[in-house]
Amino acid sequence: MMARTIDFAQGWRIMQIGITKLEKHVEGLPGNSINSEQYIKLYTTVYVMCTQKPPHDHTEKLYNKYCEVLEEYTKSTALPSLRKTYDDEYMLLRVLLERWSIHKKMVRRLSRIFHYLDRYFVYRNSLLSLEEVGLACFVDMVYNTLQRRVREAVIAIVDKEREGDDTDIDRALLENIKDIYVEIGMGNMKRYEQDLESFMLEGTASYYSRKASRWIQEYSYFDYIRKSEECVKKEKKRMSHYLYASSEPELVKKVEHELFVVYANKLLEKKHSEFREIAGGLEPITNMFKQHVEDTDGQDTAAIRKVIEVHDKYIVYVTKCLENQTIFHKSLKEAFKFFCSKAVSGSSLSAESLATICDRIIILKKWASEELSDEAIEKVVKFLAYISDDKDLFAEFYKKKLARRLLLNRDASYDHERRIITKLKQQFGGNFTYKMEGMVTDLTLSRQYQNSFDEYVASNPAAKPGIDFNVTLLTTSVWPSYKTFDVNLPSEMVKCVEIFKVFYEAKHKRRKLTWLHSLDTCHINGKFDQKPIDLIVSTHQAAVLLLFNTRDQLNYTDIQTQLNLSHEDLVWVLHSLSCAKYKILIKEPATETVSKNDVFEVNSKFTSRMGRVKIPLSHVDERKKVVEYVNNDRRYAIEASIVRIMKGKKVLGHEQLVSQCVKQLSGMFKPDVKAIKTRIEELIARDYLERDKMNPNMFRYLA
Repeated sequence: MMARTIDFAQGWRIMQIGITKLEKHVEGLPGNSINSEQYIKLYTTVYVMCTQKPPHDHTEKLYNKYCEVLEEYTKSTALPSLRKTYDDEYMLLRVLLERWSIHKKMVRRLSRIFHYLDRYFVYRNSLLSLEEVGLACFVDMVYNTLQRRVREAVIAIVDKEREGDDTDIDRALLENIKDIYVEIGMGNMKRYEQDLESFMLEGTASYYSRKASRWIQEYSYFDYIRKSEECVKKEKKRMSHYLYASSEPELVKKVEHELFVVYANKLLEKKHSEFREIAGGLEPITNMFKQHVEDTDGQDTAAIRKVIEVHDKYIVYVTKCLENQTIFHKSLKEAFKFFCSKAVSGSSLSAESLATICDRIIILKKWASEELSDEAIEKVVKFLAYISDDKDLFAEFYKKKLARRLLLNRDASYDHERRIITKLKQQFGGNFTYKMEGMVTDLTLSRQYQNSFDEYVASNPAAKPGIDFNVTLLTTSVWPSYKTFDVNLPSEMVKCVEIFKVFYEAKHKRRKLTWLHSLDTCHINGKFDQKPIDLIVSTHQAAVLLLFNTRDQLNYTDIQTQLNLSHEDLVWVLHSLSCAKYKILIKEPATETVSKNDVFEVNSKFTSRMGRVKIPLSHVDERKKVVEYVNNDRRYAIEASIVRIMKGKKVLGHEQLVSQCVKQLSGMFKPDVKAIKTRIEELIARDYLERDKMNPNMFRYLA
């Protein structure tokens, strides 16, 4: 039995013994495993030392000791191991990966022991979390010390492969090294872009600049072109091993610039007649190919799967029959942009279909407990590029479906979700996925809030809800908007809401809670003649059913008066309980619609083969609302773009303003010229712009 009060010296001696054993275990030294009882003892020691009354509260000392332990561990293990490999490129990278993996394992296990600090002390004092401390320790002591050498090692290995010395190239090693930059950046690509990508691009440009200056002297025009195209092709393939897909456009641009742009004049001079012949020969072929794709039968192509099949068919033609020429890839891309727009006839179906495909893939993989393949994700991301006019619409549909998946699987792992969001982020940037990431983060943080609430209830006998009660906290700014309608909750639920409100306001006095009962789920025990059945219902359905605990029969007016629901909402709820698949209530008259003259009672004869039944509410088609919401967002985006352009230019003509606005917004959607004109007129009316008195097609910005 542990002493009631532990002084710091006594407690830290216990911790040191356990931490030393943990370090040896993590390092793989035999005979140093830690069992669950030892983990519990160490966690309990930390808990007791943190919850003792002053002056025996050692929370701050323990936090500082945690930092010291990680610093000392890193200094004594990681740094010496890496310094020994400084002159061996491969060994340096392998040991770095090994030490990073071991360091993460050490941080995970050590932070589990000190977890109580994360839950209270770190949060209240706005300090780095235990995992963040572990990351910062590695970054400060290892990464910052060795990153230059690591980068040089990667570039040296890549240059060896470019020179043809690829017999011993460990590509998997390079792939894992690039992941370290993103992990150290906490999932943000900025550190990867600054510390690896920029230097790799610079090194690539330097390498091909040297090669091109020699090849232009040694090779004929045709040999130079063949050699250069082969290099671009190999560089694209090679790039996937040491850089992310988001780096490909800039890398290819660098290579093509050094090989083609820099020496364009010399190439023309070297073989002008042959160059003209090739240009004249390939261009008609590519135009014919593009036209053929555009003329492909578009019947049933509104189904996005059909479009994918057509694309897969033609990509085989390009890679195998047309020798994978870049010019044909470009033609295929342009043709499919046209093909997709033709397939959907200017509607939003393509964006919605892609979001639906993502939804089905993820749900099926979750059911089957399978990994989400990169190929499946890449196909969706690839086709998103073909509907460039509707990326914002895809994002909104995807958020709606993501929200549904997250809220229906609150206890699930979110690895599938994070992987596809990461792919989208790499392709389209952080602004595109900001709200999606926020939604996943909300669900993770919500679990921590629920744990805190459970502890609060356990330590406050007066705050017992009386029923099992779980709350999911959502941030308004990142989640889709949901319909909110008030309802007079049953007394059991009112008590739960009030208890949580007291708990939450004690933590966040200036935040306001808004309860979205339309998203709630309740479990009710229904007692029927044959057997009791657990009913999974919404809060509004539960509120209706609980009224029948005190009355055998209720008419429509009684129910509406007691619940204070609008006619539209009450009809929606009552229809799901009395007219749908599961008739929990029976009504008179027994029609398939609900009216104000109906009388309801519990269907005592209701039964089911299953012991638990979910009573769904009828589906509400929100597609129209999503489109309206996006169109409204586009209006604000167009206005913001116009103001941004005019603020910089001060004076600008109509055509130039429209073209610059289209160019700025084309990354997410293609604005309609009429919509731009309408927004210009609106901004003039609100005194942001004015027409030139001498030239009505010239606008001036009003500061």
